Amino acid sequence: MTLQVLYFAWLRERIGLPREEIETRAQTVAELVAELRTREPRYDAAFADMAAVRVALDQELAGMDAPLAGVREVAFFPPMTGG
Repeated sequence: MTLQVLYFAWLRERIGLPREEIETRAQTVAELVAELRTREPRYDAAFADMAAVRVALDQELAGMDAPLAGVREVAFFPPMTGG
């Protein structure tokens, strides 16, 4: 499947891209992250601490075990704070 993957804040800085289109066989977010980490050291560094990363699928917050079937966009970002 083809996915638009978006990176925000320090993830974008570490990876060096704001977004990219990727072809993947991953079935879940966790599988996608594992696949991305094997691409290059910069991806491995960006996803080294998954406790500091949140994900949204088609602009809806999701967990690492969320399925990717039917998803068009995956966004990775740090936890948000504020009020």
